[in-house]
Amino acid sequence: MARSATLVSKVATDLRQAISLGEYAPGDRLPIEAELAKRYGVSRTTVRSALRQLEANSFVRTQHGVGTFVADSPAVWAGLERLDSITDSIRASGRAAGMVYRSRTVRSLLPDEAAKMGLSAESTALELRRSILADGEVVAYSYDLMPMSLLPEDMSPEELDGSIFTFLRERLDIIPERAVAEVHAVASQHIGWGPEAAYNSLYVLLDQLHYGTDRLLIYSRTYFIEGRYAFTIVRSR
Repeated sequence: MARSATLVSKVATDLRQAISLGEYAPGDRLPIEAELAKRYGVSRTTVRSALRQLEANSFVRTQHGVGTFVADSPAVWAGLERLDSITDSIRASGRAAGMVYRSRTVRSLLPDEAAKMGLSAESTALELRRSILADGEVVAYSYDLMPMSLLPEDMSPEELDGSIFTFLRERLDIIPERAVAEVHAVASQHIGWGPEAAYNSLYVLLDQLHYGTDRLLIYSRTYFIEGRYAFTIVRSR
């Protein structure tokens, strides 16, 4: 099983590099499964799994009975130096932003979460789990914690819908002013939910704390699917 997974990853990585280097241009048809299997010395089942992985990450699209083609839909791009909401970044890329909430749960903070957020061990938070979409396609999974002390006492968790930044601005009259973020590469098949989650295993994790003028607003761990959401950093002397 482990060897099979390694072969799938190897084929998918090689094809992704070929696409990135321009060996296959957007719209080009890839070689048929039998040809790819012969080229890599693997089974057609392995090739098929590798192509599914590439399709889940938006590198290719498959037309059943026709073939597999290099996708031409652009990834969402965002500058790490800017504090924009994810939905704003998606719209700025010319795509329609969407969001599906999987759960909204009020719970106590775990010790490591409380330490990270600079809150007491007795603190409670509203935990949000969201799928972030661009043109109806999942581009990220986000796990967010908002201190309950920030929210109105009579507010139902179900009232929070759509963009968190929009909620803060329109409902609480709060504008996030800065964020402290860590960026990590993550390889895991245990992130996300829904039917396509099993096909995603490579992510860019943005682990960040959002602050207003004088307090913490959100602690977010957002897993951006590799190939669907890309970050840029503007550097200068």
